[in-house]
Amino acid sequence: MITDFELKNFGPINQISGHSLSSINLIIGDNGAGKTFLLKALYSALKSHESTDQSDGQRGFSKVLSNKLSRTFQTEKVGDLVSKGKGKRLQLTLNTKDNQYLVFSFGAETKSKITQLQNHLESRGASTVFLPSQEVLSPTPVILDSQLRDNAFAFDDTCLDLALALQKQSQPSADSDTLSLASRQLGAMLGGKIEFDTVKRCWVYKKRNSRYPISAVADGFKKIATFDILLRNRFINEGSIVFVDTPESALHPTNVVELLDVISLLAQSGVQFFIASHSYFVIKKLLLVANNEKMQIPVFVADNAGDWRQSCLLEDGLPENEIINKSIRLFEQEFTGSF
Repeated sequence: MITDFELKNFGPINQISGHSLSSINLIIGDNGAGKTFLLKALYSALKSHESTDQSDGQRGFSKVLSNKLSRTFQTEKVGDLVSKGKGKRLQLTLNTKDNQYLVFSFGAETKSKITQLQNHLESRGASTVFLPSQEVLSPTPVILDSQLRDNAFAFDDTCLDLALALQKQSQPSADSDTLSLASRQLGAMLGGKIEFDTVKRCWVYKKRNSRYPISAVADGFKKIATFDILLRNRFINEGSIVFVDTPESALHPTNVVELLDVISLLAQSGVQFFIASHSYFVIKKLLLVANNEKMQIPVFVADNAGDWRQSCLLEDGLPENEIINKSIRLFEQEFTGSF
């Protein structure tokens, strides 16, 4: 579990620091504030560590990290990620439990070799997962072929990593464990199951005795199914760290609330979540989760200048933010008639 982090001069983010992180952590803010940048930054650091051959030491990690940052943010050189301004340096610091830490820094002139880094994280026994705002089930064959066969990077590395994770075979499990319970709840939302057709190399939706091509399935269902597949094949398990970018995208509000119930269940069983959102439904539901489960849920709010502040849903209630303010104004207008 990530316990603390700090980013400086990372793209649109001037500075953000997180402390005493929890099983669920919420990031909100305007478009362009850097929500997705934050998720991808933390993901890239952890995934690089997860993918590094420990015998290669810092040099091996530096190479993997540079490639991961370039391919995740789709830049020609990693220095392009440094915030604009003379002499600025990007820095990321990440701490996990048991006083393990990772820190790296580089300037705008850096091409592909990150020399200032220290990686003192131990090997992880669980996977790091990034769930992007767009669904990836439909374009899975294209993602795999273009990036693995043709070396063409039309999709960033979060999509490739996810497409590869979805290919893992489902694992047998006890019906009573939390992952299986969460999978059943997602299956009830789907009303069926999405499985991979190894002959046609595509995903299909199975409902009772009928089969439908993935193109005929709503995008919201595809996002729910992606979560379900990763639970069934145990790519998401106890100890996993999951980054979710705008879970409300393409989902009906009812499904958003139900998905957050599943996330709450998994969070109480050892899975850590970082969720970026601009949905009132997401914020309000997580406030209820925090209160009902007595769960600390840190929330990070950005302003237009790229600066961030941290509060806590359980202790501070709904944060001061335009998402909340606009929802309140619409509610008030319903009674005043001042549209």
